Amino acid sequence: MQTSTTDDLSPVFNALANDHRREIIHALALQPQSISQLASLRGLSLPAIHKHVRVLEDAAMVRRRKIGRTNFLALERAPLRRLATWADQFHPWWGTEGESLETYAAYLSKEPEMTDESS
Repeated sequence: MQTSTTDDLSPVFNALANDHRREIIHALALQPQSISQLASLRGLSLPAIHKHVRVLEDAAMVRRRKIGRTNFLALERAPLRRLATWADQFHPWWGTEGESLETYAAYLSKEPEMTDESS
């Protein structure tokens, strides 16, 4: 299985970097909603919510469908699956809770120091 590169995921990381967009993703994970519903739930103006929706659309994280005069959004799960697959590749190196920077520093301090013999 081929894993996604960070370049493929850059729009997803960009979209998830904002807390309003993460809240939108959370709301859409529960059910599709109209743009005005999302704006009222998040306390954002329509221009502000449209700006966030555009970023999510550019990352292919939401799908828009117009019914009458109302735009509804639904979550596209594929980008989140790609992100999860990318993160999972690091699982073998996560280690345990006991492995930390302090543990590594203690390990390094126990190694014999290299001396410069050319002096």
